[in-house]
Amino acid sequence: MKETKKRKLESGGWKVGSTQDFLGLSNEEIAYIELKLALSHSLKEYRQKKGLTQEDVAKLISSSQSRVAKMEAGDPTVSLDLLVSSLLLLGATKEDIARRFAPGKERIAKKDQTTRRLNMLTPS
Repeated sequence: MKETKKRKLESGGWKVGSTQDFLGLSNEEIAYIELKLALSHSLKEYRQKKGLTQEDVAKLISSSQSRVAKMEAGDPTVSLDLLVSSLLLLGATKEDIARRFAPGKERIAKKDQTTRRLNMLTPS
């Protein structure tokens, strides 16, 4: 939110805060929600990359199109287990799923490899 808008709301008597503050969620609850939403977005991305409809995915996982729509929308009735197993059925690897939560780690690992190689080549 822009600072000017925030000040205007606060001057009008409104309290401005985060969703976490408003709902009284713990850091763990926020992390769980973010995890679930990331998996939901990944499922939609994988489905679209494969050129599949929600009905196609529903057949693959023995479910209904409306259930797949709920999965992609991050519906609270959808389990993490169903999201992960569906991603795996669509061809995602464990590494693909893990990368979704640590996107910078791959780049950091490559940088570390390069640094190690340079250190090996540099005379002591």
